[in-house]
Amino acid sequence: MKPTMFLLSLPLTVGIAMGIGTQVLNAQQAPSVKTTILLKQDMSLPGWEAVMSLQEFPPGAVEDRHTHPAEAYGFVLEGTISLEIEGMPTATLKAGDVFHIAPGEIHQVINNGNVPAKSAVVLVAEKGKPLRMQVQ
Repeated sequence: MKPTMFLLSLPLTVGIAMGIGTQVLNAQQAPSVKTTILLKQDMSLPGWEAVMSLQEFPPGAVEDRHTHPAEAYGFVLEGTISLEIEGMPTATLKAGDVFHIAPGEIHQVINNGNVPAKSAVVLVAEKGKPLRMQVQ
């Protein structure tokens, strides 16, 4: 191969390799969890609020590990989820099951199933505090 041909084909080869690498990375990313706030309401206790959300977990979805500075009460509406709370055994929850997450507990939800899962979650928190903090 002449040096000029090598120089012309190198950018093409690098471009193809980068394109394939990007496709592989995108194919390996888990689907994202969708959270929709349904209600955000001041409570009768001064300085406190309740926030109700709908969480949708496509098959293969994995939440980031996080905490809440709030009490979290949840109800699985459809599908099956795995709830991992640091220091506790993983809980497998199906439609109709309920759960509680205490303030500051590091946790995440995973949908290992082949069908979407949904849960409704109510957070009871001091007003004005961030409702979610990501953990490394």
